[in-house]
Amino acid sequence: MAINLQKGQRIDLRKSGGSTLTEFCVGVNWGAIEKKGGLFGLSKTSVNVDLDLSCVMIDTNGQVSDHLYSPDYKPDFLAKFGLPPGKLVSRNSALKHSGDDRAGDSGGDDGLDNEVITVNLTAIEASITQIFFFLNNVGQEDFSQIPYAKIRMYEGTPTQVKEVFADYNVSAEAQYTGKKALIMGKLYKKDNEWKFNAIGDPTEDRFLGETIQRIVKSYL
Repeated sequence: MAINLQKGQRIDLRKSGGSTLTEFCVGVNWGAIEKKGGLFGLSKTSVNVDLDLSCVMIDTNGQVSDHLYSPDYKPDFLAKFGLPPGKLVSRNSALKHSGDDRAGDSGGDDGLDNEVITVNLTAIEASITQIFFFLNNVGQEDFSQIPYAKIRMYEGTPTQVKEVFADYNVSAEAQYTGKKALIMGKLYKKDNEWKFNAIGDPTEDRFLGETIQRIVKSYL
């Protein structure tokens, strides 16, 4: 049975049988915005939501050692934050990104994640001790309008879920008004063992570079 995480909860990556989860997917799913319209509000229209799932890998010196984020971000703009161009595969192919989803689920949750990062902990360089997963909204909406944003860890592939290990759901709430980014969670290594922390902190960041700066400044 999957672990339903609460904000701030930390878990070991150990399955019920005692084995350790080393190869898995970290997927994020979100809903398009449904708006009522027409006479008496009887008709509905769906507004696409373009969120970007990204991650940064932090080394023992507290520096960003590697990253996964969209190659569509303009290199000259990234350079203003001291960031290299985007990519979808990390060093050693330890983490791989499924690519950009620019719509979100319309008509409810379809059971699959919109963007997925596959993780192979055995291939991650020994110097990396933390991996942060976060979302940036490149549209006009904020997280108070988006019906839900879920992060989950599961065994399988980006198109086939075999077994869900843990999930964490952030529903639309008034406190998210004006919040354009969301730090979802992190994998971290303690006593040479990987664990996961459900963070779920919304921020006002308008750009990925600001979110990465915030992580380095306030979350390490």
